[in-house]
Amino acid sequence: MSAGLIVAGVVGGVAVLGAAGSFGVANILFNKVIPRQDGVKVDLNEMGDGGKWQEYMKVIQPNKEYLLSLPCEQLSIKSKDGLTLRGDYYKAENSSDKLVICFHGYTSGRMSSCSFAAFMLKEGYDCLLVDNRAHGDSEGEYIGFGILDRYDCLSWIDYVNEKYGKKEILLYGVSMGATTVIMASADKKLPDNVKAVIADCAFTSPFDVFSHVLKKDYKLPAFPTMEINNRICKKKAGYGFKDYSTLDAVKETKCPILFIHGEEDNFVPVWMSDKNYEACVTKKALVKIKGAGHGASYYENGEEYRKAVKDFLDSI
Repeated sequence: MSAGLIVAGVVGGVAVLGAAGSFGVANILFNKVIPRQDGVKVDLNEMGDGGKWQEYMKVIQPNKEYLLSLPCEQLSIKSKDGLTLRGDYYKAENSSDKLVICFHGYTSGRMSSCSFAAFMLKEGYDCLLVDNRAHGDSEGEYIGFGILDRYDCLSWIDYVNEKYGKKEILLYGVSMGATTVIMASADKKLPDNVKAVIADCAFTSPFDVFSHVLKKDYKLPAFPTMEINNRICKKKAGYGFKDYSTLDAVKETKCPILFIHGEEDNFVPVWMSDKNYEACVTKKALVKIKGAGHGASYYENGEEYRKAVKDFLDSI
């Protein structure tokens, strides 16, 4: 889900504890953001006004119903740190040698990729939709924000390669999921059958996106709050917000990458995809969807989105 939701509810606590100093603010931010959330957080204002949301549901609901009507194989793997992660595997109508693995955003779940998965199934791809760690049916106490999830992505790839044979794999993600697949694409252990990445509104790093929201929405500087929060996260969740970034990854990846971003995204700013695109050393394309808010590009203009994906895949 969005970066705006990441700090939802924090502002009230910040106002109360402002005088208590940055350590108190950092603790509030950590406790609101990093532990597993009780439920999916949806702020309709992030995806457009009420009228737009009603239109988006006309896209989402039929695709969700279509996907749920299909047989799927429920899969589970163990992460490198011992968590059970779960996902659903859908087979294309005809036997396929291609597979797309879909990664969702913050506080969302695997079915949030239903529209893209429905499209790719009809394009002849098998589809694996996974619940990220600390989301949905997957285990985990702390959300990984791509830093940890990139290793889970590699584990899923190894698993499906062993179970189904080495199909041509496309990695797809939105928001936190997009950051995950970009980061995973640069790992030296990435199998060579991963052919491309589609990254929809990726943030460059947890540190960058949290700092952006703190400044934009709450007029708080990143320093020292984010430095303190970073140390808390390292101690409790086992990773730091600066441990890795997509800007590091795109300089090391061997995968072609299609970057997609909504021009009206107020939470993960478009400049993050601009910077990723500029730094990327492989075949690349950048598509900006006019009128789309955070994570809403497919729903705002599905025709342009699908054409961009097909054109890019045809070009590699």
